[in-house]
Amino acid sequence: MASRRTALRPPLVSEPDLPDIVSPAAPRRSSDLRAAIIEVDGEADLAHSTLEQCVLSGSGSALDLDGATMMDVDVRDLRVAKVSARRSTLRRVRISGGRLGTLDLSDSGVHELELRDVRIDYLTLAGCKAVDVRVDSCRIAALDMPGATLSRVAFAATSSDEVDPRGMRAEHLDLRGLDALGFLDVTALRGATLTLRQVELLAPVFATAAGILISD
Repeated sequence: MASRRTALRPPLVSEPDLPDIVSPAAPRRSSDLRAAIIEVDGEADLAHSTLEQCVLSGSGSALDLDGATMMDVDVRDLRVAKVSARRSTLRRVRISGGRLGTLDLSDSGVHELELRDVRIDYLTLAGCKAVDVRVDSCRIAALDMPGATLSRVAFAATSSDEVDPRGMRAEHLDLRGLDALGFLDVTALRGATLTLRQVELLAPVFATAAGILISD
């Protein structure tokens, strides 16, 4: 776990390595897709699939990526009500633009993930093990991280109504760029870096968690 003497380390996130030419491919369960562009339309089932050097876009009601392996994948302007990627493996994945109702990464393994300019109503990283994640210019209504293990994760110009960090383990977690209205458990923020202003705003909550009575 990070200590006060440990310098904050930023995430090391690189762009997906994509080929010059990608070919259209239909989403099918347990597919093995390489150098493909996949267009979501309605409900798409890519559960237990392998996507390598692919582009994913489109719109629909549901996208199933449970148990999938995604490596060097660029998700562009995706508009889907529910994206489920539970127990999946992500490496060098970028999600930019678009609107997602739910993005479920529960119990997944994540290494090099970038979220940029995305609106997400509900993002859950419950039980997720994530290393090198950057969240930039996003609007996330509810952010759940219970039981997550996070290392080198940073937020920039991002806002959230409610953050649930209960049971989270964090190392080099940079929350200075996260404008959150509330945290469900401030004691779970051990290992995170906040600005002085954020700490001042959370002072009453910290005091309550420490059993301190505040009275003028």
